[in-house]
Amino acid sequence: MNKGELIDAIAEESGLSKKDAKEALEAILKATETTLKKGEKLALAGFGTFSVVNRAARTGKNPQTGQAIQIPAKKNVKFSVGSELSESIQ
Repeated sequence: MNKGELIDAIAEESGLSKKDAKEALEAILKATETTLKKGEKLALAGFGTFSVVNRAARTGKNPQTGQAIQIPAKKNVKFSVGSELSESIQ
């Protein structure tokens, strides 16, 4: 499912127009981004939790040449599935 299909599904499920569904989705995505940029968790009960994790710098290996390369530290987004969502897809 892509973003357009998700907007269509939101509109159908909620009875909103596609324009309103798009605005709602964009607001959710913006709020999620803002929360994660602050380093805070976003917990949606039954669905899951988004959080930011710090990845330490490390030495890796170029798979083509076998040469050692330095991989810089960075932040990644982590998602932990909630129990209700996990059970519903079993």
